Amino acid sequence: MQGRKDYTEKLFTSFQLSSRVPKENLYRRLRETLDLSFLYKDTKELYGKTGNPSIDPVVFFKLLLTGYLENITSDRKLVDHCSMRMDVLYFLGFDIDEELPWHSTISRTRQLYPGISV
Repeated sequence: MQGRKDYTEKLFTSFQLSSRVPKENLYRRLRETLDLSFLYKDTKELYGKTGNPSIDPVVFFKLLLTGYLENITSDRKLVDHCSMRMDVLYFLGFDIDEELPWHSTISRTRQLYPGISV
């Protein structure tokens, strides 16, 4: 008898992203070994004291690193790519239902940091 799989989206689900990323995955290993917490202190003077919160500098640099590793030069393509990859989402610290920063936010943030280019 031929089976047929019907897809029905669940409103609530029990899903843990970390359990879906293999232990030997590059992005899991990077998340576990790469400590970028120094960026908060080193970039503090580049951010204003008022206004809306901006992109987390650690997330920003992890996005740039992902773009480098995946050979993606477009910020728009980078956000699209990252949103489709569970291992990259885990590396960035985002859950599957969280929106990544807009590509334009990444482009504008890139202008804040001296020496960073596309």
